[in-house]
Amino acid sequence: MGGRSAEREISLKSGAMVLGALQRSGVDAHAFDPRDQRLEELVAGKFERAFIALHGRFGEDGTVQGALEYLGIPYTGSGVLASALAMDKWRTKLLWQARGMPTPAYELLTRQSDATEVASRLGLPLMVKPASEGSSIGMTKVTSVEMLDAAYELAARYDKVVMAETFVEGMELTAGILGNESLPLIRLETPRTFYDYEAKYFADDTRYLCPCGLPASHEKRVQEVAFAAFDSLGCASWGRVDLMLDRAGNPFLLEVNTVPGMTDHSLVPMAARARGMSFEDLCVRILESAHVG
Repeated sequence: MGGRSAEREISLKSGAMVLGALQRSGVDAHAFDPRDQRLEELVAGKFERAFIALHGRFGEDGTVQGALEYLGIPYTGSGVLASALAMDKWRTKLLWQARGMPTPAYELLTRQSDATEVASRLGLPLMVKPASEGSSIGMTKVTSVEMLDAAYELAARYDKVVMAETFVEGMELTAGILGNESLPLIRLETPRTFYDYEAKYFADDTRYLCPCGLPASHEKRVQEVAFAAFDSLGCASWGRVDLMLDRAGNPFLLEVNTVPGMTDHSLVPMAARARGMSFEDLCVRILESAHVG
């Protein structure tokens, strides 16, 4: 938990909740912050497995997964390659496009990009985002050509690869993945411009609807698309797939989170609860899935 990414604050919250749940379940669990502690301490402490509650870079991008594999310590979540791919929204989209999976149109931006031409090709509104950040950090919903340059500069603070993506008007959904199944879908509604960092973790006016309101057959089809998107990257153990439904009900894949939040505002615990699973049981089940490679 913790780490060095821009999502450190949320990782500490997730880690604290997971730690408490595991300890309440009788697990001999201890906090470990790789920002302040050396990985050799995991070997010296003879830890049997690691529950990864790190978000963002150095924790969700294959980095710590590779280190744990080298040390021979089983860990939760996806492996090195799947973690790295899922963290990179651009390369994720390239793979989905190659597989014929539905994802919004996009293009990469540079400082030389012509805002008028980008808006003409992709349409407005659009989302500008760093390719390898989570928690909506550095993202802007662009509703006019004049906003595009500032949106690029914000995203470029977090990543040298910046994407502009067509904004899909419709229902925002998230699908928690646990093992080989997609959990009940959650519909997200926020009065904010979009489901941003504040709406995700701190706002009290964000609405989470589970059941999501779709007919059962439609929800099942969306769950299948979400799981296929997760599986196509080689992801495993648990995670979350974010997507939009357009006004005709067609799904468009946005991204995969291989270490989703586990805070009191987080979505996978909500979906698990709708399935009848307590937070403690969820944490233990994820821990049981720890693996090497």
